[in-house]
Amino acid sequence: MTRDDSTAPAASDVAADAPTDTREALLDAAQGLFAERGIGGASLRAITGAAGANLAAVSYHFGSKEGLVRALFARGLRDLNDERLQRLQACEAAHRPPEVECLVRAFADPMVRRLHNEKGGDFPRLVSRVLWESDEETRRLLFDEFRPVVERFSDAFARARPGVPKREVFWRFHFLVGSLAYAVGQGQTAAHFSAGLCDTTDASTLIEYLTTFLTTGWSAPPTAATEAETDDAEKSP
Repeated sequence: MTRDDSTAPAASDVAADAPTDTREALLDAAQGLFAERGIGGASLRAITGAAGANLAAVSYHFGSKEGLVRALFARGLRDLNDERLQRLQACEAAHRPPEVECLVRAFADPMVRRLHNEKGGDFPRLVSRVLWESDEETRRLLFDEFRPVVERFSDAFARARPGVPKREVFWRFHFLVGSLAYAVGQGQTAAHFSAGLCDTTDASTLIEYLTTFLTTGWSAPPTAATEAETDDAEKSP
């Protein structure tokens, strides 16, 4: 993670009874600026200025810029992960094994809806930006929060497509995440090259096209592979 060049005052400079809303204001400001400039491009001075707080507030509430980033990921992914897992459970309850399209919607729909409804889509765009642009340390902070959902959905997709080797399940999930991140973070590309024919500002339309594309990929037969590759994939933990 890029180190901030500003030096925060000691945490003791902040009153012990600092209001809780200062913490939320810092998270909101960081979310907007990180989504706009990237985590390395948004300084603590810019964040605290936007939040109406002083530099010591970051140290008091989060300990460091890394602590601020970790808290931001935890806050943003908590509700997102909860919704995804609830929808996954509904897919599993409705069909055994679960249907591929249901799983795709359970994973993609909550993120796309937040892009259009949650504070201008700052958090979805931040996630997309971190996946595409950030350093490995920052991505690891995101992955730490994301891992339980990846494991649950990968297992569900493996049960939905029992003929697909485990290795390919992870490849396909990798492509699902990449397609979703690009659709969320680079929607203007489709609008530009289609001369406005692709309306990426409409959540329902974006979800339908994305779901059709991803479901088709998951429903395809396994990619041709040697017996050794297939055996190795099945034995991997």
